[in-house]
Amino acid sequence: MSIAVIRGTNDKPVASEELAVLMADCRSVSGHLFIGYPIVSTPDGPHRIDALLVSPDRGLVVFDLVEGPELGDYPDRQDDSANKLEARLKTHRALVQRRNLLIPIRTLSFAPGVSDLERGSEVEYPLAGPDTLYDTLSRFRWKEPAECAYEAALSAIENISSIRKSRRKRIARQPDSRGEKLKELEDSIATLDAMQGRAVIETVDGVQRIRGLAGSGKTIVLALKAAYLHAQHADWRIAVTFNTRSLKGHFRRLINIFSIEQTGQEPNWRNLRIVNAWGAPGSEDRDGLYFEFCRSHNLEYLDFGSARQRFRGREFAEVCKLALDQLRQSKLNTRQPRYDAILVDEAQDLPDSFLQICYELLGERRRLVYAYDELQNLSGGTVSPPEVMFGNHKNGTPRVRFDGSETNTRDLILQKCYRNSRPVLTTAHALGFGIYRSPGGVGDTGLVQMFESPHLWREIGYQVRDGELQDGSSVTLHRTKDTSPRFLESHSPQDDLVQFISFDSKEQQCEWVVEAIKMNLDEDELRHDDLVVINPNPLTTRAEAGLIRSRLWDLGVDSHIAGVDTSPDIFFEERVDSITFTGIHRAKGNEAGMVYVINAQDCHGSGRNLASIRNRLFVAITRSKAWVRVLGIGRGMHALIAEYEQLVRNDFELRFTYPAQSQRELLRIVHRDMTQSERNRVRKSDRELSDLVRGLDSGEFRVEDLDKELLARLQTHMGWQ
Repeated sequence: MSIAVIRGTNDKPVASEELAVLMADCRSVSGHLFIGYPIVSTPDGPHRIDALLVSPDRGLVVFDLVEGPELGDYPDRQDDSANKLEARLKTHRALVQRRNLLIPIRTLSFAPGVSDLERGSEVEYPLAGPDTLYDTLSRFRWKEPAECAYEAALSAIENISSIRKSRRKRIARQPDSRGEKLKELEDSIATLDAMQGRAVIETVDGVQRIRGLAGSGKTIVLALKAAYLHAQHADWRIAVTFNTRSLKGHFRRLINIFSIEQTGQEPNWRNLRIVNAWGAPGSEDRDGLYFEFCRSHNLEYLDFGSARQRFRGREFAEVCKLALDQLRQSKLNTRQPRYDAILVDEAQDLPDSFLQICYELLGERRRLVYAYDELQNLSGGTVSPPEVMFGNHKNGTPRVRFDGSETNTRDLILQKCYRNSRPVLTTAHALGFGIYRSPGGVGDTGLVQMFESPHLWREIGYQVRDGELQDGSSVTLHRTKDTSPRFLESHSPQDDLVQFISFDSKEQQCEWVVEAIKMNLDEDELRHDDLVVINPNPLTTRAEAGLIRSRLWDLGVDSHIAGVDTSPDIFFEERVDSITFTGIHRAKGNEAGMVYVINAQDCHGSGRNLASIRNRLFVAITRSKAWVRVLGIGRGMHALIAEYEQLVRNDFELRFTYPAQSQRELLRIVHRDMTQSERNRVRKSDRELSDLVRGLDSGEFRVEDLDKELLARLQTHMGWQ
């Protein structure tokens, strides 16, 4: 037995910490202990419960924490909290039988600073101190636990059930239709696991990092965390930011739902801001953290057009770096803190210099939370370790460091996947890393990229089936039912979850997609917003979607391109029935029941930029909550199908030789992302080298004619010396 202690905030820090320590060491009780959580909506406003134990063998125990030496009117506080929590839980049908709550609620005042508890105790209102806590809890027994009542109570407490459901009520008439299967999936994914709950509620002073694979709930966790902080600290200025503008409406919906359920009212959107990363002058809706940083410090601001002229290829990273340099070089060099907390989603697509700007915009507590998944990086960069990203103090020590004692709160890893089934997720990883890719030439092992640290595979939920997870060793990795719950794949046959299909022409691909979408709408009981069509190449989406959209229009099916036919902040059209078409960047952070990836052959390729190109395919596949269709044309698509078929033959296990450090470095060099100007310079150098070799082959000139110093340097670079 054990208790997962999840530390939130309240105004009783000493009693809270003592309770947390004691309960963490308690071996006679199991369940979850929430400190400073939940917050219950009442007609009089939000009611904050000091602490709550949710236990499969004790039921619910509401803790009234006494911070000082005086008990006060603790019976009234116990009654008040119990009544309000009961009223809240009775709104959940799964927790009620006729008029009775299926899980018992008990109360206990924990008073570590009161010396004589017996003098003030009343039989109906239990009191406990550090020495009597375990004995008091032992008298609380849930004698006849109702089936699933514990899970339902935990879900209700965490407020996750309504957030994870679809935007509109789903009505399915056929018992085994895709629509009915989606409804069952959405109903099943209703409870946060312990690590997600900790990420939502636990708040630290300083920097907090949340890492997780696609579908692990990072966006939902950040939305809930923002709403929780706002409910606990209404006077704080909190910013939520991200790279993909289409997430703006999604964040607002999630935060609004959670705030209303917790406090009974919408957030104060002036204090809780959902704000772009870059931003521009004009209305508040166009504001962004980089723009705000420049404005508040009287620094030069560059819009995208100006930045492109000066920094082609790394525009945002360079403008943020320029602003930071200008602040350091200014005579005043005085920070102007703007926020009490900043939460950053999609940090893998944002430069280190932007996260440094976020750090500078914060007050002394520096509450910065950033979440990312390295493999969803579409820009070719990597997220630096915090010791590197945030620099050093004047004495040379890192401004931010995660040491082992703080790992549970400052550096969280979400390894369970609640969006993608095991076949979908392993397909995305196999294609993204090039696990079964055929070598393309001398020195090419097939792999496209690899985690720098082998242990990261375990941290994202894989286990070793055979071999060793270390440099130079063969290894077989698989996902367990704990990290990839089997209900995510049991609803449909395995060959229906993922399909790779090749066509001879774009016209054939178009006709297939149109017929499939029409069937989804007419027969499968899927809604328009259950479907997303993704084109991996962000530069060709409008043109590539045109033919398919035109054919759908002829059949009476509306569609839109996210960010083109809609506001940049909108992904799904909620007011009308319309199929979403999107490029890969706007797909980030969104999800759908059925995902169609068109023109996947663009993600085969070889050579330069291949890591970021493969990441596009990874991101596209992992948008799927249930089914994914990967479609393409020609030889490149046949090669991708061969990789997928090898994965299927290996029962969706990843089998490969872990590259040594020198090989990983070579992968980063060969498949690195380059700007257009860098690619042009490389092509020019290739042509000049080709001319040199042809001249030597033809005898037009000899090696002796060449500059000896340059030849020596070339030999050094080529490793010939």
